[in-house]
Amino acid sequence: MGPGMFEALGERLASEPDIALKAVECLSVCKRPCTVALAAPGKWTYVVGDLDRESHLEDIVVAARRYAASAEGIVPWRERPLSFRKGVVSRTPPLAFAETAPA
Repeated sequence: MGPGMFEALGERLASEPDIALKAVECLSVCKRPCTVALAAPGKWTYVVGDLDRESHLEDIVVAARRYAASAEGIVPWRERPLSFRKGVVSRTPPLAFAETAPA
């Protein structure tokens, strides 16, 4: 996500207690810029590309709010903004790591 998009989202989501933004260097989705990931412990992770600041800022805000409100990170398809229906790059299940190392 470009710096302008990150700053704009930071302003829009600053008062959301359940949503935190984190800039990362690269999601390896070079052919699908601008890309965002929605992730939380115990929830499915979504990576969504083909977004831009002018057209999709509100879509990202809506999607982030709905994702944060969901129990497992799964927002029903019809409740996702159109750009999130079309731009999904991947959906990854919650990862659970064993507490002990294998013998």
